[in-house]
Amino acid sequence: MKSVLLFIIAIITFNNVNASSSMGHLHIETIGIADEFKKIKSSELPPAVVEEILKQYPTSKLRQAYKDNRNTYKLVMVLSSGTARTVYIDAYGRWIQKKKKH
Repeated sequence: MKSVLLFIIAIITFNNVNASSSMGHLHIETIGIADEFKKIKSSELPPAVVEEILKQYPTSKLRQAYKDNRNTYKLVMVLSSGTARTVYIDAYGRWIQKKKKH
């Protein structure tokens, strides 16, 4: 199991040009996100999160991962263009759209 997880994490760090990057079927929740995230190792990501990253960001690299006390993950992805994108996902692999503070 540990070697499978390490393999999946290795795939995240390398470009995977064979996977589909269609985001048309995504379920995105909009919730307020706590700002108290703690940095974690990529090996601490749940399998559902890893699978969703590989599915939606196949040519990107995971730069940093953070987790809050509600099991929300903040991921800093480096896109193939070189730009960074911060995305949020829950432990079940459901994308979250951060609400803007007024």
